[in-house]
Amino acid sequence: MIYILTALKAEAQAFVDKYKLKQYKNEDIEVIITGIGADTMSKKTSQTLKKLSKDDIVINVGICGASKNYNIGELIDARYIDITCIDYEMTKDIYDVVDMESAGFLEATNGFKNSFIFKVVSDHFEPQTVSKDMAKKLIFNQIDEIMKRVKNG
Repeated sequence: MIYILTALKAEAQAFVDKYKLKQYKNEDIEVIITGIGADTMSKKTSQTLKKLSKDDIVINVGICGASKNYNIGELIDARYIDITCIDYEMTKDIYDVVDMESAGFLEATNGFKNSFIFKVVSDHFEPQTVSKDMAKKLIFNQIDEIMKRVKNG
């Protein structure tokens, strides 16, 4: 089973639409909306891990702000790029990639081998420009690549 944790309903909705999920799940995938912030992500991820088997996969997927070194819509794989986690919307270009949940997910999944973090660049430190529909579309456009990377380990 693949458990996908998102902070926002719009991020989750991309998976619901792609896989035609009923009540956010089917026999292979369950999507869980955690709410914004590292603390809420950590708590929800910890609760989720309690029901996982060693073969299950847990993924944090969401949008992020990034420097202009990244294109809007670009997929960020946290195995290869460091993400700075802060607890407020960043409006200054002082970091490379920023989100609000990854640290909480990492804290909760420490020692769990089948975990991944994927972020999609939504803005260049202009969070006010991101709509719910935009967030959903950005995630939706990267779902196939996310699932390919998860399956390839």
